[in-house]
Amino acid sequence: MFDKKTYVQRRAKLARQVKSGLLLFLGNGESPMNYPANPYHYRQDSTFLYFFGLSHPGLAAVIDLDEGRQTVFGDDVDMEDIIWMGPQPALKGRCARVGVSDQRPLVDLAAVLRDGVRQGRRVHFLPPYRAENAAWLERLLGIRAETARDHASAEFARAVIAQRSLKSAGEVAEIEAALAVSAAMYREAMAMAQPGISEREIAGFIEGIALAGGGRMAFPAIVSKHGETLHNHFHGNRLAEGDLLLIDSGAEAESGYASDITRTIPVGGRFNPLQKDIYETVLDMQLTAIAMIRPGVSYRSVHLRASEVLAEHLAHIGLMRGRAADAVACGAHALFFPHGLGHMMGLDVHDMEDLGETWVGYDDKVKRSPQFGLAYLRLARKLEAGHVLTVEPGIYFIPALIDQWRRERRHAEFIRYERVEKLRAFGGIRIEDDVLVLKRGVRVLGPAIPKSVAEVEAAVRGR
Repeated sequence: MFDKKTYVQRRAKLARQVKSGLLLFLGNGESPMNYPANPYHYRQDSTFLYFFGLSHPGLAAVIDLDEGRQTVFGDDVDMEDIIWMGPQPALKGRCARVGVSDQRPLVDLAAVLRDGVRQGRRVHFLPPYRAENAAWLERLLGIRAETARDHASAEFARAVIAQRSLKSAGEVAEIEAALAVSAAMYREAMAMAQPGISEREIAGFIEGIALAGGGRMAFPAIVSKHGETLHNHFHGNRLAEGDLLLIDSGAEAESGYASDITRTIPVGGRFNPLQKDIYETVLDMQLTAIAMIRPGVSYRSVHLRASEVLAEHLAHIGLMRGRAADAVACGAHALFFPHGLGHMMGLDVHDMEDLGETWVGYDDKVKRSPQFGLAYLRLARKLEAGHVLTVEPGIYFIPALIDQWRRERRHAEFIRYERVEKLRAFGGIRIEDDVLVLKRGVRVLGPAIPKSVAEVEAAVRGR
C-alpha cells in the first residue's frame, strides 16, 4: 500500500480524464475452490487496488465526477466474522488511510446507482472478468450478465489504461521486489535441474520460495521439459540427462505487483551443440530486442527485428534459407516463433488485459495483424518512458504444426522441412526478462539471473 497522497492523486487524475458521470469500481469477492467456506487465496481487482489501495473482499466504490464525491461501499465485520478471522480494522479507518472520507454500507450502492440512472447520468464501469461481478452488474444496473462486457465504458477503460501504463518509481520498486524473489526461485530451480528430479518437485519448491517471500505466485508456473507447448502446466514428467527444462514463472509481491521470468535449463548442466546453437539464437534475439527499446519505438518493429535474427541464425544452422527480411515479411519464421515478443507488466502479469488486450497493446495508429504468429503480439504500440514490459523470444519445434505446414508446403521456399523433421523431439527454448523504458533507453529490472550459456551451465552444476 502506498501513501494516501498517491491514491488521492491517482483518483484526481482519473476524474480529469473522464470528466462526467459516475465511475463504478467493483472489488473482487471471495472465490470458492469447491464450496463456499473453502475459497482461493483472496486477490483484489487490480484497478480497485490501484485507485483505492484496499485489499479486502466485499467492497465497491463510486467516484461522482459531477459532484466531486468519492465513496467506498462496504461493511465492517460482525462477531461471527471475528470468531473465524479475528478482529479487523474498521472500514472507515482503512478508507481514511487512502484519502476517502465517505464510507457507506454496501446495501446503499444500488440506490446511489439507481438515482444516477434516474437523473440520466452515465454509469461508467469496466469490463467484468469474473462471472460473479457480471451478475452483480446485472442486479445493480439491469444489464444482462452475459452482455455486461459489451456495455462497459471504453472511455473509462482507456483512461485507466493511460494512467496505469506509466509506472512510478514506487511501482517499479515493487516490481523489483517481486523480481528479487524470482531470482531466488531460479537459483534453486537451476540447482535442482538434475536427472531423476520430477518437474513437480521443482514447481513446488519455487512456489514455496514465492510464499516465503511474502507474496505468492503471479500465475501458475510452467515447469516442463516439453517447452514446445507454450502454456504447459503439466508437471508430471521426470527429468533425464540432456533434457531442456523450460521454467516460466513469476512472483507477486505483497503489494500485488508481479514479476515474469523465463529461463531454459539443460538438465545435468550441459547444453549439447545443437541446443547451444538454438539457445544462443534465442539469446541473440532477446539482447537485440532489448537494445532497440526506447521511447518512440514501436514494439511491433522490435518483434519483427527479433524475428529476423531468428531467420538469420536458423539459415546458418541449416533449418531456413533465403533472405531473412523476406521470410519474416511472409511469416515463415512463425513456425518456430508463433507468439509475440512480450506484454505490459505491473499489478497484473499481463497488465490490464482484463480491460481489453487490444486497448492496452494497440492504438488508433497501430492495428493488429491477421498474420499467424504476429497476430499473437500483445504489445505493438509505440513505447513510452515508464512502460514496464517483458522481452521473451523463443524457438519451438511443435510436431503438429510442423506436420500441418509441411503437408501444405507452406513457406517451403524458406523452410528446410527435411532438416526440421529431424528435430521434432527437440522441445522449446524461451528466455524472458522484465524491462523499464527510460527517457533515453531501457533498464533490465531486478537482480541478474543466469542467462548466458556459461552462466546457466555453471548454475546447474553448482558453481
